[in-house]
Amino acid sequence: MFTGIIEEVGTVGSIRKSGKAIVLELKARKVLEGTRQGDSIAADGVCLTVTAFHDQHFTVDVMPETMNRTTFHRLKPGSRMNLERALRLSDRLGGHLVSGHIDGTGRILERRQEEHAEWLRIEAREEVMRYIVEKGSVAVDGISLTVAALDNRSFSVSIIPHTQSETTILSKRIGDEVNIECDIIGKYIEKLAKGEGKGSVVTLETLARTGFI
Repeated sequence: MFTGIIEEVGTVGSIRKSGKAIVLELKARKVLEGTRQGDSIAADGVCLTVTAFHDQHFTVDVMPETMNRTTFHRLKPGSRMNLERALRLSDRLGGHLVSGHIDGTGRILERRQEEHAEWLRIEAREEVMRYIVEKGSVAVDGISLTVAALDNRSFSVSIIPHTQSETTILSKRIGDEVNIECDIIGKYIEKLAKGEGKGSVVTLETLARTGFI
């Protein structure tokens, strides 16, 4: 699990193709502190397993499923990526619970500035938008953000100066793709409310009693 609070912006060093999969080498420093082989690091919101590492880079395997669901097919040497190490139970949860499992990609429709804030409007497919709620949380390229507004096909987020300076978000232009992960709690609530699995449909009273709402 992750928090969506980016620790470092890394750079793609090399990409080696292996059929429909790739072996990705990422140059980094901070996220390698205390990292061991087999640890998880999120790159642009995608949970990846460290297969090898050096003091200035680490290597991960990226499977075809990840290539199909994310923006990774657009990566090239020199691409910059948001990096975050996996959450420790003793850490502060400064963002929100992020699994690193991308729900789909979105496309930037609009950018505008409002004093110190940078606004982005992002278009996404219906299967993603169904879990986006106003004032709820969403991870965009691994960055924990609050949904400020939405309509049937897009949502808007307001980016504070700190996030602008510590992530790749300002490098995105109109038309660029981004990775989107919706708040996992909403997906669990939907599954429970539909009564999938054991038992019958769960009532709102049951959800409230169990602490989901």
